[in-house]
Amino acid sequence: MARKYFGTDGIRGATNVSPMTAAMAMKVGMAAGAYFQRGDHRHRVVIGKDTRLSGYMLESALVAGFTSVGMDVVMVGPMPTPAVAMLTQSMRADIGVMISASHNPYADNGIKLFGPDGYKLSDEAEAAIEALIDGDIPLVPSDQIGRARRIEDAQGRYIHFAKSTFPENLRLDGMRVVLDCANGAAYKVAPSALWELGADVVAIGVTPNGTNINDGVGSTAPQALAETVVASGADIGIALDGDADRLIVVDETGTIVDGDQLMATIAASWARQGRLAGGGLVATVMSNLGLERHLAAQGLGLVRTAVGDRHVLEKMRSSGYNVGGEQSGHIILSDYATTGDGLVAALQILAEVKRSGAPASEVLHRFEPLPQLLKNVRFAGGKPLDHDAVKAVIAEAEAELAGRGRLVIRPSGTEPVIRVMAEGDDLAQVEQVVDRICDAVRKAAA
Repeated sequence: MARKYFGTDGIRGATNVSPMTAAMAMKVGMAAGAYFQRGDHRHRVVIGKDTRLSGYMLESALVAGFTSVGMDVVMVGPMPTPAVAMLTQSMRADIGVMISASHNPYADNGIKLFGPDGYKLSDEAEAAIEALIDGDIPLVPSDQIGRARRIEDAQGRYIHFAKSTFPENLRLDGMRVVLDCANGAAYKVAPSALWELGADVVAIGVTPNGTNINDGVGSTAPQALAETVVASGADIGIALDGDADRLIVVDETGTIVDGDQLMATIAASWARQGRLAGGGLVATVMSNLGLERHLAAQGLGLVRTAVGDRHVLEKMRSSGYNVGGEQSGHIILSDYATTGDGLVAALQILAEVKRSGAPASEVLHRFEPLPQLLKNVRFAGGKPLDHDAVKAVIAEAEAELAGRGRLVIRPSGTEPVIRVMAEGDDLAQVEQVVDRICDAVRKAAA
């Protein structure tokens, strides 16, 4: 059953437009606070945010909602999403909240919820909270209203945690690192962590003003990083997104390294150290076939899931893997974190480059990606993929690519769009296959 407010990663939308209003944020605080009132102890919620202008408004509304149902609030200010998950767990809180729209423009915002174990909520928990949002939530007596406080050492706690994931026998002395924090949540903690480990840090995207988050900087706009790496003669560039749960890297030549190459690098390193669990890694259907072939050549497996880091993490937890992620840069290392953590993943990459003594361009380019093409077909209504003519074209394309490529066709979860992706050894063949399917979908939707 479709949910009313929660999407694939919390509640998200344009601010001051339903559902991303202050009134809704207060209701979310009331509902989530009521849902997590379990036991007789004094209940606590940790609230973090990124650097969007609307974060102040939503933070205040959430505090009002949580305290009105008797929950104490700890505010940690601008912090990465994985830091909020970590602090929720380490502070024995009952729930964690991150106010962020990740890599979206500043005018959007969102609310992500974490349980006491630091993991994102289950579908069942989100459904129960939605039901409470639309209901009549009882308020506590005036003498039981929660208290709110802001803690000042949250950044130091997260920096200490992140550094603890870096090999104790290594330092980053002599390595010049350009770090792009997307004018987002990690603008203080990430440069500090790398500097404390000995790196010569050239920081960009560290001057947030409330409206410049992800604006021409960060993992979704890595050109500024690439130009700075080359201009400054740096050894490597690291780009995070607005809430720092995503990582993209640039090598010393200015070439972008995506999540598939980064996962391959970490998996190989961990396999060599005897610490790779599951005999491979978990990625989504969008990861390049080149990654799958590369891992197979090393005797490692690749398990694919639906798009979304939530699906990746679910498979990792159920099947015993400790490395997983997405081509877009969400990388989950479950030995350390309960969600994607761009800084922690970056530290594993930096450790491997430092350990090898070779340039990043040699260390991080593990395989040659197969030509991959993705096109979107917008439709007005109905279910074009159920049309017999579309099914026939898809079956023909799958037979044509068998053994030489791969086809992924899926409807968008957020808009009336069919996404058609193909990859294979022959770019011309890939283009022809995608165009034929797109044409068939358009005719079926006409």
